Amino acid sequence: MAKSLYSLILTDEIVSEIDRLAYKTGTNRSNMINQILAEYVSYTTPEMRMGKIFSSLEQMLLGGDNFQRLVNNSVSVMNLRSSLDFKYNPSVKYTVELNRTEENEIGTLKISMRTKNSALITYMMEFYKLFARMESLYVKGTEYYLENDRFVRKLKLRAKGPVTADELGTVIAEYIRVFDNCMKSYFYNINDIQRAYYEIEHIYIAYLREHEVQI
Repeated sequence: MAKSLYSLILTDEIVSEIDRLAYKTGTNRSNMINQILAEYVSYTTPEMRMGKIFSSLEQMLLGGDNFQRLVNNSVSVMNLRSSLDFKYNPSVKYTVELNRTEENEIGTLKISMRTKNSALITYMMEFYKLFARMESLYVKGTEYYLENDRFVRKLKLRAKGPVTADELGTVIAEYIRVFDNCMKSYFYNINDIQRAYYEIEHIYIAYLREHEVQI
């Protein structure tokens, strides 16, 4: 979407209110004015679309005790935290970064364990590799890589027809949930890797069967 520079004469009090809203929503003055005008003329901007996706994602994941939202200052990024019931009580951070376009390449999911314990990091890296190998058996064309102890997964929409922003938020949320469930099952069965793989595979297959639209 192209952008151009325009000169506007606005009341100082209105600009102050716009700045307040911009700060509250984690954006700047120009984007805030753009969104306000877009709503007035019933036009959906990329920022509004991303907001709807994140709102739907929040409704799916933040209703229970498993996930908490972390503060961030970008309309295109959402950070979540999940607690892991394991030694030293580590937490896992999920970062969803959305692209501005409405193409099938939605964005990326970055996952990292918030710990400095080398043993836990090693366990987590092994889980990343195990999960990636298993997923590649059932879903062709998945793209992922490891970056500084983080698991980075490309989010590509796999659907036969159009998907709304609300539906897309639900799809992303379901993927994060199944990843989180697989991770927790892995650590629960950490002393029996064969059992861990069996449980992870069972969880993932159930996810594929229950959800027609996937990423």
